[in-house]
Amino acid sequence: MDEEAVIIKLTRDQAFVLSDWLYEVMMESDKLDAIVPDRAVWSGIYAISGTLEKTLAEMFMPDYVGRLEQARQRLLEAMGGDEGAEEQE
Repeated sequence: MDEEAVIIKLTRDQAFVLSDWLYEVMMESDKLDAIVPDRAVWSGIYAISGTLEKTLAEMFMPDYVGRLEQARQRLLEAMGGDEGAEEQE
């Protein structure tokens, strides 16, 4: 079995938003089961989540929610806007 590490590069905003999403999905096991029914995949998900938690100081800052929203908005703008907002109208 090849145990060579794979390196994934994310911007800080990508890492922050992904970490928040992973936390939400993982804390509600029914969600994780529904999204990822193959439990073997969970190993990688837990490894990514743990690495992000250890790397991101933002997770422990008192203005977490505001920082998260700002990161989300920057990512959406970089992708060409918030297309999901059109669906909500």
